[in-house]
Amino acid sequence: MRISKKPKLQISDDDLKELKKLSKSRTASHRTVIRSKILLKYHEGKTVTKISRELNTNRPLVERTVNKSLAWGALPALKDLSGRGVKPVITDDAKSWVLSIACSKPTDYGYSYETWAYSLLIKHIRFHCKEAGFECLQRIGKGVLSGILSKGGIKPHKVRYYLERRDEEFEVKMANVLHVYKEVSLINDGELDAPNQVTLSYDEKPGIQAIKNIAPQLQPVPYGYPTIQRDHEYKRLGTVSLLAGIDLHTGIVIPLVRERHRSCEFIEFLSEVDKKYPSDWKIKLILDNHSSHTSKETTKWLLSKPGRFDFVFTPKHGSWLNMIEMFFSKIARSFLRKIRVETKQELIDRIYKGIEEINEEPVIFRWKYKMDEIIL
Repeated sequence: MRISKKPKLQISDDDLKELKKLSKSRTASHRTVIRSKILLKYHEGKTVTKISRELNTNRPLVERTVNKSLAWGALPALKDLSGRGVKPVITDDAKSWVLSIACSKPTDYGYSYETWAYSLLIKHIRFHCKEAGFECLQRIGKGVLSGILSKGGIKPHKVRYYLERRDEEFEVKMANVLHVYKEVSLINDGELDAPNQVTLSYDEKPGIQAIKNIAPQLQPVPYGYPTIQRDHEYKRLGTVSLLAGIDLHTGIVIPLVRERHRSCEFIEFLSEVDKKYPSDWKIKLILDNHSSHTSKETTKWLLSKPGRFDFVFTPKHGSWLNMIEMFFSKIARSFLRKIRVETKQELIDRIYKGIEEINEEPVIFRWKYKMDEIIL
């Protein structure tokens, strides 16, 4: 047996145990496992040639590992020495230039795109990188670009929407609405006596589509067709608007379905409400700032009913404060969901029917957001 002419490797018992453990590890990197096996075989006195054959690797790798172990010790030889690795080809300045482009609009560079697509951004970078002094970007691909954008925390192809508060009195108006909800809650719980008063949450749900099937609808068939089947083509018959108010004390919904929701329709709704409650009652309405609610026609009608109605307006872009929105969400997910009709009148009738069914078991909505902060 040929003996290696290189010096023997001095390994402590603890290091030897660690090498044996790493050589059999399934979680350590492949590089570490191979180097551990090389050092163990060299410690046994085997030559570089024999080690490379037994491990099916190349001599330079074995030579480097053995030389490092002789110079720095067994365990340090398992790791790469500092300074190893390929120097980054793309400089930090080049990456900053890429990020600056990604943070600008494509229209600033004469493109029709509203947001950057990866393909467009790559094309632009490749075309303009040389004149900007960053030739290292001439062959940039999607993977490298994605890495640069990811490290910079940039997603130029996505849009996230936010809501800007354009109402200077937002907090005041919100407090007014919450004050009404607090009052309603105390009345409903019997903690506050407020006779001859009712509070309604009102809004319109426009654009409810009347859609007709142009081919027969097929119902499910056991062991055959598990779902309802409809032809993909349909006919639009127009839209209707639902004007609705929900009594916050009883949960009863007062509906009015019309083709539009102008001032005249709003006045018609107010007339229905006026008829529903005793003439000596005060009627509070929580509603938004739609033009029909403050028009000349509406104002004139209200003057004919002095002291009867009290409007509490939600802030601009604050329709989420109106509890009727919960009801609209409920009907959109129940009887209006996937609705098909033969005529627009059928849609109107089914809306009234659906609300009638809901009123048979009314639900009193309770507002919870910031209620603990409101003191009457």
